[in-house]
Amino acid sequence: MENERKKSNRGGKRAGAGRPKGTSRLFAFRAQKEVADFIDTHDNKTGFILDCIRSSMPEKEGLQALGDVIPAQSIHSTPLPYFEAKIVAGFPIPLDSLELAQHIDLLRMLCPHPEASFLIRVQGESMQDAGIHTGDILIVDKSNRTPSKHEVAVCELNGEYTVKYVHRQADGFLLVPANKEFPNLIVGKNDDFSIWGVVTYIIHKPRM
Repeated sequence: MENERKKSNRGGKRAGAGRPKGTSRLFAFRAQKEVADFIDTHDNKTGFILDCIRSSMPEKEGLQALGDVIPAQSIHSTPLPYFEAKIVAGFPIPLDSLELAQHIDLLRMLCPHPEASFLIRVQGESMQDAGIHTGDILIVDKSNRTPSKHEVAVCELNGEYTVKYVHRQADGFLLVPANKEFPNLIVGKNDDFSIWGVVTYIIHKPRM
C-alpha cells in the first residue's frame, strides 16, 4: 500500500512548474539566394528581419495615445516661396518680391525620408523643457532608431508609447523627460522596449 501511495504522488503537472508560456511564436521560411545573402550581411539577423516586418505592419492603436498620427506620404506637397535672407532686428528688408524667392517643397525639406516619416500631434507636457508642448506637431523619422542622448525619440515600452530622451546604460536604457515634474523611466532586460523613431522637427505656434 505504501508503494502504491508513493506511485500515486508521481506524475502529472505541478502547479507553477515548467517554463511559463509566452506570446512569441517560431517561424521558418526559405529565401532566394540574393535575399539570403543580404540577410547574412547583418550581424543581428533576427532583429533585422523583425524590423523589416514591423515597418510593413499597420501602426498599433497604442501609438494614438500620443496624439494624431499621420504618415508624411499621405500629405500633398505644397511648394512655398523661400527667401534666402538674414532677418535682423534693424531696418526692414523688403520680402514682397516673388522674383527674389525660390520655391521649395516644405514637406521635402522637413522630411528627408518621407517614406519613413510621420507627423504626430503630441499630447502631454513631459518634454516641455525641450520645446515640446501639447498640440505641437512632431516630425518623426522611423528610419533612424539610434538617437543620441541629445535627440528626442518616440519609444515603445511594454506596449505603451512615450516621447523621451534615450540614455543607454550598461544594463538597459533610461528614458529621460524634459520636465522635472516627471520621473525617469528605467528600462530593464525583462521589459519589451524598442525605439520607434527620432524626432527631426517640432512645429508649433509662437508662444508669448
